[in-house]
Amino acid sequence: MSDTDPREARQVAALFSHGRLTAIPRKPARREQLLQHLARTLFERDRVYTEREVNDALLTVHEDCSALRRHLVVAGLLERPRDGSSYRRASEVRDAPEGLPSGV
Repeated sequence: MSDTDPREARQVAALFSHGRLTAIPRKPARREQLLQHLARTLFERDRVYTEREVNDALLTVHEDCSALRRHLVVAGLLERPRDGSSYRRASEVRDAPEGLPSGV
């Protein structure tokens, strides 16, 4: 799927209801789409975040912020040092697909 695939945008948008994530997808491909979207829309490039800031950002979309944070780190979309003292958005985050608003 390309970065500008409208189908991908619809698939990610379908995971949300009233701006909230309804569930964390179990299928790896769907979860990757979601995680790319969250990394892109919730975290700025070249900014360092504390764990509390990451949790607060993730809580805006889903109550299980620790699971989302862990998925983002495992997927390589959020980077953190071994001591876990900070987080930073990885440079591998893709650009937004067309048709998906940043607030979804």
